Amino acid sequence: MKPRILVIDDEMQIQRFMKISLAAEGFDYVSALNALDGLRVVREQEPALVILDLGLPDKDGSWLLSQLRTYSQIPVLVLTARDEEDEKVRLLNAGANDYLSKPFGIKELIARIRVLLRDLTVPKTYSPILRCGDIELNTEEHAVWHKNTPVSLTKKEFLLLRYLMSKPNALFTHQQLLHHIWGATHTEDTHYLRIVVSQLRKKLEDDSNAPAYIITEPGIGYRLICCSIKSKASE
Repeated sequence: MKPRILVIDDEMQIQRFMKISLAAEGFDYVSALNALDGLRVVREQEPALVILDLGLPDKDGSWLLSQLRTYSQIPVLVLTARDEEDEKVRLLNAGANDYLSKPFGIKELIARIRVLLRDLTVPKTYSPILRCGDIELNTEEHAVWHKNTPVSLTKKEFLLLRYLMSKPNALFTHQQLLHHIWGATHTEDTHYLRIVVSQLRKKLEDDSNAPAYIITEPGIGYRLICCSIKSKASE
């Protein structure tokens, strides 16, 4: 079956663009023009993923997201013309899985959709080995290799790398990473995170000043890149 993608956006130009682009990539396209219809279509059509615009005519997209998260963990990709970092962080912490700023390119959109859908289609078989490019991590032996060479990591470095490798290409906010690694009382201590990221890059990147793996989303968080998704920026 084709993965069904629900596009919730009141701009007809966007809807036409999405319909053509998603169909060309082998997806089943369904649409809604406002928040209330969007929630109805989610229940009736059971899409695999939701593309959600924030500026809807009846309710703000963030309201729809909060309603959706009361009963569903369906992947949500937010489209936004709002460039404020605080707004993007708030949405990601509220349950959005990723975001794209308007205007956006179709190749990046499709790449992000495929990343979000991947966990739904890959069999959930457990393996202690995680791989990303030339990086290999063994969760049971607490061991890491880069280009088949052992790499010595501190406990925090290992925890951060393992968390990033658990969902390659996914965007993790600073708060998510800090909460996971340092605990709930340290979610504002972003300097801790910057230090550990810098140390990891020195150990795993061919050029730590031009990282190819651990990519920064300025003001938001980090991704571990394991396939071709264009990053907006890196440190």
